[in-house]
This record gives sequence, C-alpha cells and structure tokens, in this order.
Amino acid sequence: MMQAPDIGKVILEHTADSHVIELPFGLGEWQLPGPWYIPGTHIDVAPTKHVVFMILAAVLVFLTIWFAGRQVARRHREGKGPSGFGAAVEAMVLFVRDDVAIASIGHGGEKFVPLIETLFFFILYCNLLGLFPWGATPTGNLAVTGGLALIAFLVIEISGFRALGPKGYLKTIVMVPAGMTGFGAVIMAVIMTPVELIGKIVKPFALCLRLFANMTAGHFVILSLLGLIFLFANWFIAGGTVLFVLFMMCLELLVAFLQAYIFALLTSVFIGLMQHEH
Repeated sequence: MMQAPDIGKVILEHTADSHVIELPFGLGEWQLPGPWYIPGTHIDVAPTKHVVFMILAAVLVFLTIWFAGRQVARRHREGKGPSGFGAAVEAMVLFVRDDVAIASIGHGGEKFVPLIETLFFFILYCNLLGLFPWGATPTGNLAVTGGLALIAFLVIEISGFRALGPKGYLKTIVMVPAGMTGFGAVIMAVIMTPVELIGKIVKPFALCLRLFANMTAGHFVILSLLGLIFLFANWFIAGGTVLFVLFMMCLELLVAFLQAYIFALLTSVFIGLMQHEH
C-alpha cells in the first residue's frame, strides 16, 4: 500500500526558502551554488530560491514595462486607440500614478511615483510567481517583506526630514498639542514622544507583517486542502477538495493584486502624512 505523503513537510518545503529549486514539467531539481560564507563569519550569502525568484520578478517587471512602452509608443505614432497588452499595462501604471501615489501623497507626489510604481509591480510579480506549482513566493519570506518595509521607512523619514526641515521634523517626534504651553506642554511631550516614536516603527512593521502573513497563509490553506485528497483517499472528498482549491487559487490571484496595491497605497499614505505634517 502506497504511503501517504507528509503533508506538513510538503507545505514547509514549498513555502520555506532553500538552496534547491524545483524545475517545471518534472525536469528535476536545480541545486544552487553555495554555501558562500563571508570571510571570518558563518554568514552564508549564497543565492537561495527566493533570491532567484526575486531576480526573476525584477526581470519580468523590466520586460513588462519595456514591451508595453514600445507598444504604446507605436500606437501613438500610428494614431491608433488603446488596445492589447500595452494598453492594459498603461492603465495599471496610470492608476497607480494618479489614484495611489499622487492622490495619497498630495502636492509633490509626482517625484515618488517611480518608487511606488516599482514597489507595486515588483510585489505583484513576486506574489504571482508563487501561484505556479514549481514556483516560490519571495514575499512569503519575512526578510524580503522586511527589506521592502525598510526601504519604505527610509524614504518616508528622509523625505520628511528634507521637506519639513530639522525643526519641523522634530515636531513629528516631540508632539505638543497646538496652543498648549508651560508645564502641560512638557507633560504632553513626555507622554507623546514615546508614542510617536513607536508609531514610526509600527508603520513599516505593519507593511512587513501584513504582506508576509497574507502571502504565506494562502499557500498554507491551499496545500492543506490538497493534502485532504491523500489523507482520505476518497473520490467524493477529492472532487470537492479540487473544486474548493480552484476557488482558493482564484482568491489567491485576487490577493496577489490586492496586497501589491495595499503596500503601494499605504507607503504613499505614510509618505504624504510626513510630507505634509500639518
């Protein structure tokens, strides 16, 4: 009798990072080079599965924008109306630019558009690549989402410092309600300063954790449901499970777009709050 697979092991191998990449169409596995240790340390900097898929996502973002840009330029030269792949990408770019970045940041938001567009499309491709059976979701790695959140945090704080100046930026940390002076102002500053500092840290932490949790949870649910087929070995349960998994895959496709949108939107909102502190 064939032994049922270890569902927990399958789930962890699919979602966790590793130095092995499963090739499509049953072509086997690709063992990545390594380990590469930094001299004098035990820190391994060899490429991993998630690093490879991040590079693939970055290449796909470049090819998407490049190819769509060529199509749009040709359409303008020929005087034709919007159509095809180029028009679809152009619509997404304009939506992120006008309704996400500029609408949320406000005056001066156009200079942050390239960052917000890059975050949106990069996160979107990272999310979508994990929907392939042989793929991986880099955004299901806490280090990846933490790195993206750190970039957002640095942009928020540094751009805010440049926009507000030292004195204005200090007011975002040492918060005193307008019109309050004397001893009351000192008390409020002592109470609110830790709150404001925690708020600055919580914003990128929320960006990091939300993206990581949503992308990881979806894969856990789908793979757990697929595991029911092997656990029960019943055609009726298998048929119902497959239908439900297909529904969950469609939902995951929506979540992939939604999480990229939310990360870009919240980053824009946080930049706008700092740029226009009043």
